[in-house]
Amino acid sequence: MPAQKTPNQDHTKQATAQSSTKKSSQPHRGRWLGFGFGLAGVAMLSATAGALLAVSLSTTPLQQQKLSPEEAAVFSKNDMAKLSMKMPELTRPVNILVLGTKVLTTDLEGSYNKQLGYDVWENSFKGLTDTMLLVRFDPQNKKLSVLSIPRDTRTYVEGRGQVKINEANYYGGPAASAKAVSGLLGGVGIDRYVTVNVHGIKSLVDALGGITVNVPKDMKYTDQSQHLYIDLKAGKQLLNGEQIVQYLLYRHDSLGDIGRVQRQQTLMRAFVEEEVNIGLLSKMPKLLSVIQSHIDTNLSIEELVALAGFATQTQRADVQMMMVPGQFSDNKDYKASYWLPDQYAIETMMAEHFDFGQNTWQIENADATFLKVAIQDSTGDESAVEDFANTLTAAGYRNVQVYKNWSEPLDVTTIVAQDGDIKSAQAIRQSLGFGDVLVESTGSLQSDVTVRLGKDWLQKRAQTGGGVKPF
Repeated sequence: MPAQKTPNQDHTKQATAQSSTKKSSQPHRGRWLGFGFGLAGVAMLSATAGALLAVSLSTTPLQQQKLSPEEAAVFSKNDMAKLSMKMPELTRPVNILVLGTKVLTTDLEGSYNKQLGYDVWENSFKGLTDTMLLVRFDPQNKKLSVLSIPRDTRTYVEGRGQVKINEANYYGGPAASAKAVSGLLGGVGIDRYVTVNVHGIKSLVDALGGITVNVPKDMKYTDQSQHLYIDLKAGKQLLNGEQIVQYLLYRHDSLGDIGRVQRQQTLMRAFVEEEVNIGLLSKMPKLLSVIQSHIDTNLSIEELVALAGFATQTQRADVQMMMVPGQFSDNKDYKASYWLPDQYAIETMMAEHFDFGQNTWQIENADATFLKVAIQDSTGDESAVEDFANTLTAAGYRNVQVYKNWSEPLDVTTIVAQDGDIKSAQAIRQSLGFGDVLVESTGSLQSDVTVRLGKDWLQKRAQTGGGVKPF
C-alpha cells in the first residue's frame, strides 16, 4: 500500500468576511449543533432533533465501513442512551473516538486520474488521520472533555510497531486507531467511533452557514500539484466550509502539527460559543444528508441525539479541551519528527478529566513558586503586561514569562489551564478577582497556566491609580 502524502490544503475562493463581537464572559449554553470540528465535525443533532425523530430514531449504526466481529469487539456494546419524555438521553459517561481523514487520489491504489493531472480529495475514510480526538461525555458531572492527540504522536500501533499514531487508521481502520489510542492512554475504554473526511467538514460547515473564528495571522500557501490554494486574511470573520478546511489544515508555522491542534481547539471553542439561529430546523435534511454521505460511525441516530441533548446543556466552562502532554523529538535520536508523549502526565490527565486510573496530581498542594505561568497580551499596552508580571511575582509566582501576543482583543482576561491543571488556574483567578478560567491547550506549550490579558486588567490598574498591589 502506498505511503500517504503530507496533508495539504484545499483550494479556496475568497469569501466575504463578516465580523462578530462577543464577550468571552458570557456563560453560553451550548445551543450548538456540532462538536469536534478539529477536522472532526460531527453533527450532534441538538434541540431540533424533532426533525430527525420524524425520520426515525433508529438504533442501527450509521456505518459505511464494515467491521469484522473482532474489530467491532474493540468498542463497547453497552447501551448508552434511553428514551425519556420521547427524547433519548445519555445514561452513563461515554468515550467517543473522533477521526478526521484527508485522502488523495494517489493514496488509493488505481485511483489516480492521469487525465486530470493533479490530486483531488477522495470521499474515503481509509487514509492517515489528520485529527484524532477522544471526547468524553459525562452526564454525571455535567462535563464534556476533549483530548487532542497529535497525529505525530509516537506510540505502538498493532502490526506496525512504534510509529506515528496516524498510521493506525490507514492500516487497520477505526478499530486499530481505537486500540492505539487506548494503549497510549493507559487502557481507557472507547465506546464508539466517528470518522469524517474533509468533504464532510466542508459540507457540514456550509450547511450550518459558516463559523465565525479569529484567524490569528495571514495564511497563504500554494501547492500546484493539487491545485490547492490557501489565502486567508488575519482577523475575526465568518468562514465558509472551504475556508474552515484551510484554517484547520494549515501547518506552516513554528509549531507545525501542534499549531494545527491549537487552531482546532480555538475553532471548537468558537463553535461552542456561537449561537445557532432559529432557522436551523430547515437545515436538518441537509445535515442528515451530509452525515449519511461523509461520516462513518457506529453511533446510531438515537445515540447521536442523546449526545446532542447532553451537549446543549453543557456550560461553556464545562467544555474542557486538552492535548496529549509531551515534547518534540530530537532529530538526532529519531529518523522522523515525533511528538513524544509524557506517560506520567497522561496518567494524571486521564484520572483528572476522564475518571480513569488513580490521580497522583495533588494540585491543591502545588507550590506557586514552581508553577510555570505565561502571559499573553491582547491589550496592546506593554506597561500593563509589565505591571501584571510584577503583580504575579509579588504574589509568589516566581516562574513567569511573557509569551507572544494574542491576536484577538479580549474584554475579559482568560486564564488557560494549558495541561488541564484547573485548580492552579482557579487559584490565580481567585487571587486576581477577575477573569475567566478555561481548560484548553491553546496557550504556551512551556506553561502550566497561560494568562491572556484583557481590558478588565486595564480597568483594574486604572482603579488603583496605575500602581501594582499584591493580590
